[in-house]
Amino acid sequence: MNLTNIGTIKEIMSRHGFSFSKGLGQNFIINPEICPKIAENGNAQKGFGILEIGTGVGVLTAELAKRADKVTAIEIDTRLVPVLAETLADFDNIKIINEDIMKADLQKIISEEFAGLRVAVCANLPYYITSPVIMRLLESRLPVESITVMVQKEAGQRLCAEVGTRDAGAITVGVNYYGTARQLFSVSRGNFMPAPNVDSVVIRIDINQRYHLETDAENFFFRLVKAGFSQRRKTVANAVSAQMSIPKDTVYMALRSAGLPENIRMESLKMEDIIKFSEKLRGVF
Repeated sequence: MNLTNIGTIKEIMSRHGFSFSKGLGQNFIINPEICPKIAENGNAQKGFGILEIGTGVGVLTAELAKRADKVTAIEIDTRLVPVLAETLADFDNIKIINEDIMKADLQKIISEEFAGLRVAVCANLPYYITSPVIMRLLESRLPVESITVMVQKEAGQRLCAEVGTRDAGAITVGVNYYGTARQLFSVSRGNFMPAPNVDSVVIRIDINQRYHLETDAENFFFRLVKAGFSQRRKTVANAVSAQMSIPKDTVYMALRSAGLPENIRMESLKMEDIIKFSEKLRGVF
């Protein structure tokens, strides 16, 4: 069954009474070359179990299942369950879990579904939920080696930006805290049905826990990051003081102690600078 053929997709959808949901950000891939590339770049191989988030009609799911030992896909849309039972009927190494990725017990799912296997995540993420999903995967400290996802191009650039540059944001710091991100390849909007209003990019985050041992207070660190990036046009001192209710003189003291100028903006701080500043501020606050 050719799941990237527009006629085939429309026929299946019509038979199941399925229509696209804008609210769920559903845009299905119709270029047959894309999903094999995602699978091959996303650790879909022997010895691996793949956790997929969102299935569409199963195009990527099928490519993952051809290569990995097992695929467990979490799909929120109940209407797709009977569709997938048809489109993925030829595979015996796929399990569909009809749940919300933001509420599912991911540790339990991975331990039950992928015993004895290395684990990776692959997904074509809906644009509206990209950052929350990625941060949930990272913050949960799952036994996952990589996260390979297709996201909106602008989001991908931010996720893969270098901390300390204008393109970076709070999500960039979060990704760098837990791993290393890079862009793999671009996907133009014409490769989807219905076509979105923006282009996409496939990125991969390799989980290597680069910085998590360098700060003694992770929650404080991320509160600081969120505060600093919440008002990008302001200096770090002004933004952090306002958002965290810390006296400005205290923030200045921490900046000086970390060897940073008092008028610096958050986007100018490198990862090591933010960690050092966070530790100094926590020490005087």
